[in-house]
Amino acid sequence: MSGLPWIRFDTSLPDNPKILMLCSVKDGHRAAFVYVCGLAYAGKHGTDGFIPQAALARLNGRTADAARLVDVGLWDDAPGGWDVHGWSEYQQASDSTARVRSAKKAASSKGNCVRWHGEDCGCWKQEGLRLA
Repeated sequence: MSGLPWIRFDTSLPDNPKILMLCSVKDGHRAAFVYVCGLAYAGKHGTDGFIPQAALARLNGRTADAARLVDVGLWDDAPGGWDVHGWSEYQQASDSTARVRSAKKAASSKGNCVRWHGEDCGCWKQEGLRLA
């Protein structure tokens, strides 16, 4: 799976009622940080918002942090881990990322062909690359 080089991060996250609820309880700030790390993990690994249970420690999280995230509605329980609630509404899907990268690669190959070989060459087509 191809991941994202970035994720969309809402600038109003610190004001989000779910984050404020987390930060009002003991160790809730830990869970809020795990949420941010989870967003980055899912983006990097192209999981479309899925956080595998095995990755929790890598996200600086504990089972209690995951439970808090589920309790406030930032994560949803899923088989083998959790789903980031609302991922598809705010983040680019991994298949969209793959299409964009493929189109950019094809455009780059065509541009290089035209630059170095001239308008009529077309060798970029022989490489199996097509512009979308």
